[in-house]
Amino acid sequence: MNVKKKSRLRRAKRARAKISELRVNRLCVYRSPRHIYAQIISATGSKILASASTVEKENRGSATGNVTAAETIGKLIAERAKAAGVEQVAFDRSGYRYHGRVKALADAAREGGLKF
Repeated sequence: MNVKKKSRLRRAKRARAKISELRVNRLCVYRSPRHIYAQIISATGSKILASASTVEKENRGSATGNVTAAETIGKLIAERAKAAGVEQVAFDRSGYRYHGRVKALADAAREGGLKF
């Protein structure tokens, strides 16, 4: 594993430890150069309550690795979370900087009605 990925996972581990103390559902984000993924994971970490990504057939129409795609996924995850009965989450950025696609997803999820 390269140094950059190790550093990101170290940052993610620290944040996830704090979130697990809070005992709340978490909105976890993963981004690759081509796609972005979002999941709402239960407070115990044992169950995925809702998920959305640009890999899904209906979301692959246009570019999948840019800010507008991240905004679409943010709105979609908020919709699916509401359907699952989740309104309050902790934002787990998985060690990524709160910038660009990660920020766009978070802002769109807030606009969709998630509170974090």
